[in-house]
Amino acid sequence: MKKNISLVERPEKFSEQYLKACGNLSWYDFVTAMPSLVFVVTGWKSNGKENACLQSWSTFAGSGPDQFICIMGKVDKGGHMYQSLKETGVCVLNFPSNDIYDRCIKTIGNNQFETDEITSSGLTAEKASKVNAPQIKECFLNIECEFLWEHELFAGSREVAVALRAVNICMDSERYDQSALGRYGKNGYLFQIDQPTNPETGEIAAFGPGILEQGDPVPWITK
Repeated sequence: MKKNISLVERPEKFSEQYLKACGNLSWYDFVTAMPSLVFVVTGWKSNGKENACLQSWSTFAGSGPDQFICIMGKVDKGGHMYQSLKETGVCVLNFPSNDIYDRCIKTIGNNQFETDEITSSGLTAEKASKVNAPQIKECFLNIECEFLWEHELFAGSREVAVALRAVNICMDSERYDQSALGRYGKNGYLFQIDQPTNPETGEIAAFGPGILEQGDPVPWITK
């Protein structure tokens, strides 16, 4: 039986302070537990040090034969990544598999302005091909991007949606064939899933990074 769930009538555990500590989230992030691709945004800080920001809440879409767009739905205007994008106009989106995810998580703690955030987290920085930004060697897919536009999520929001245009893709050739390593399954793309929560009790189900397994094919019949 479907029930209405109010945005404001949340369990006591989900205080404003708790939600901000989790990354300025909404109570509905936990109720819906919607998956979103995990990747690391890399660029140069103004002091020439590597910047690396673990990111999710984003979507990707082709628009015509020559345009592939990423819209990052939640970028903090006070962060190094936002500042780097505004200063350089470019970045690289780096997609990790599960075997290096623990090192990607370390970029959260290794985020001081004077720190090379990629190398200090046990990852390897290499030069991107088409844009002036570093990329992560260990990630199986790197998308080099140019900044297009930004827009506040709502009036006065501390976060913005940012649109990027892909100018080059670098992919591990072993990922081309799904019968080999592929791009899906336990060795492929990772998805952030905010802990699924019982909206009546506040009970949280522990959940690791999600993966995508192929389902049964469905005929594409529209009538």
